[in-house]
Amino acid sequence: MTSSVYLSLLRNHIDITHVPFSDRGSRLLIFQKPHQSRLLVKLAERLTKVQPDIEAYLRRPPFIRDLCLVDGAGEALEFEVETSPQALYFRTRLGEFGLVFQDKGTLAFGLPPQATAGLRFHVSPQFWEETEGGGIFKAIRNLAYTSNGEAVHNRITPEEGGYLVEFVVQAGDDCAITLAVGEDVDLHHEVLPFSSSCVAAESRWEDWFNRVPPVAEPYRRTYAYAWWIMANNLISAHGRVAYEAMTPSKINYIGLWLWDNAMHALAYRHVDPELARNQIRAILACQLPDGMLPDAVYDEGVVSEIEHPFRAEVTKPPILAWAALKLHETDPDLNFLQEIYVPLVRWNAWWFSMNDDDVDGLTQYNHPYSSGLDDSPLWDYGMPVESPDLNTYLCVQMGSLALMAEALGMNDEGAMWRRRAAAIVRRMVEDFWDEEAGLFWVLHNEEPVPVVTPFNLYPLWTGQLLDHIRDRLIAHLTNPEEFWGEYIIPSVARNDPHYDPETMWRGPVWVNINYFFIEALRQVGEYDLADTLLQKTLDLMMSQPSIYEYYNSETGEPPATAANIFGWTAAVFIDLAIQASLEEESVSPGRPL
Repeated sequence: MTSSVYLSLLRNHIDITHVPFSDRGSRLLIFQKPHQSRLLVKLAERLTKVQPDIEAYLRRPPFIRDLCLVDGAGEALEFEVETSPQALYFRTRLGEFGLVFQDKGTLAFGLPPQATAGLRFHVSPQFWEETEGGGIFKAIRNLAYTSNGEAVHNRITPEEGGYLVEFVVQAGDDCAITLAVGEDVDLHHEVLPFSSSCVAAESRWEDWFNRVPPVAEPYRRTYAYAWWIMANNLISAHGRVAYEAMTPSKINYIGLWLWDNAMHALAYRHVDPELARNQIRAILACQLPDGMLPDAVYDEGVVSEIEHPFRAEVTKPPILAWAALKLHETDPDLNFLQEIYVPLVRWNAWWFSMNDDDVDGLTQYNHPYSSGLDDSPLWDYGMPVESPDLNTYLCVQMGSLALMAEALGMNDEGAMWRRRAAAIVRRMVEDFWDEEAGLFWVLHNEEPVPVVTPFNLYPLWTGQLLDHIRDRLIAHLTNPEEFWGEYIIPSVARNDPHYDPETMWRGPVWVNINYFFIEALRQVGEYDLADTLLQKTLDLMMSQPSIYEYYNSETGEPPATAANIFGWTAAVFIDLAIQASLEEESVSPGRPL
């Protein structure tokens, strides 16, 4: 398929009342106010030097709000918007306005030819608050606006909360008004003809979609949207973000998260292996002296400790080595393996040296968020916990390190990793396995945590279990009263008292977990079950107009709290759609994808 087909599939598919119009590398997010001809611009930045609270960005008001298109008399124009990845077009009684990114920090508004028209907006370039002893004022970001048209009306009026800007110009045939936003004091820039910015924007997106592997027709619309998310959520290198990398969602998650970056690399390896490698490098660049990898990385710092629900170090599950090996299988690069091998070994050692209080060879979570399953009922009974999911991740990681070591010519070291991986499986069977229940229990204070989740089945992914244990786990997985059914796999068993299909990790479907189980089922020879799970996962995502963090396991709808345009959901859809299409092609060779 050509890039123009993908761009056509996305025409008016991007709903800017809920998801941002942005561009690769940019930290500017443009939304339309629902049911109003008004736009707003938010910043995909934490700005902890302004507000130290690392979650303040979730509550920060827009940097630019109530942006109106206006006529020569300054009257606001009603509009109908047409969306696409490369541009927005606004149909008004005065003619058509446009909006593209001239560059990652500059918005270009195209004006109707020969019209007298412009913009009116409210900007809040400062943050201020009263304190017990007085007050503080801090800069948020700077803004410069200008035009290649002739200014007719230009006024800046101080208002509560910022400034009202009214800017009207006499347009020529190819006129633009630009808004440049950044931390530089000098934001001087050239205003390009609007047509030039449009051509450049379309070229950027065509280049992106031209790299995309083909898939079968049923998957194409969601596939195109998923690839748009994979580019739209990218932020440029800045500060502690050492490489261009992807935020999980520019709306809800500002920065890079450890295991999200691993999942994002799954998709990027199909279009740009170096971009995929940079997702892993961006996390390893922030490794702490003791080998720990932080939970999250953002421009101004890292998140390696959190105070709620109690103060402790926080990281995320160890799947970077697994993702790096998948990338190496797609695009072999021994130099990259050499580059990341020692940091990954140090990361693996940190888990065993700092997270095994009873020194039994099984590691523990010391904070709920380190699991990635923030509000799972598995943590309701207290911390720390020894959990089969964490120790399965480490088994998979050590198996991946074995293959890396062998690829680098270190066969004895590879054999050591295989022995260690096998040993952790034996320890899980000895400590976690309950023959009567047919489950691997999570333990707190050496006692089973009475919650049944897919994570109690995770050791299936090791591929090293005795047949009768494997069969018991598969029986649980395929039991419709627990995990199987129309929407699978719920994050808590349906017949468990803790099950809640609307609440994050307490029942909804998370497709990254499905992805791990698809791989696990294939490893143990359950190919039909793996194919069923794969197709149900794709069908679930295709049933919705956007791509979400998680899905209600009874209805398939996204709960209100699920983040929109979510990165690893898009990445999983892409990888599974490619897998499914290749399988269909092998069954019906010669049929065009």
